[in-house]
Amino acid sequence: MLDDAPSRTGKHQAEAAPIVVRLPGVLVDLFPGAPRRVEMTASTVKEMVDQLDKSWPGMRDRICDSRPAIRKHMNVFVEGERATLKTKLRPGVEVFVLTAISGG
Repeated sequence: MLDDAPSRTGKHQAEAAPIVVRLPGVLVDLFPGAPRRVEMTASTVKEMVDQLDKSWPGMRDRICDSRPAIRKHMNVFVEGERATLKTKLRPGVEVFVLTAISGG
């Protein structure tokens, strides 16, 4: 049997597919070597942020406040919906981290 063949339950290995995280330029500019597009495996937004912080220490503090919650000037979107740290991530989903725009 091939590794990517469905099991008896009909599930594929694709369930272990990574998520794709899209980061804003203003954030990656603060972390030399950080790309705008990151692939990782995470089941919640909190796990995603923890992994980003592990790769680029201090990134969590730029995305989250001390409560912890996503900072007011940051937005995280999963499947077009605004997310919280508790938002679940399904394999293969794209997560967009955006900075809020203000001004007049």
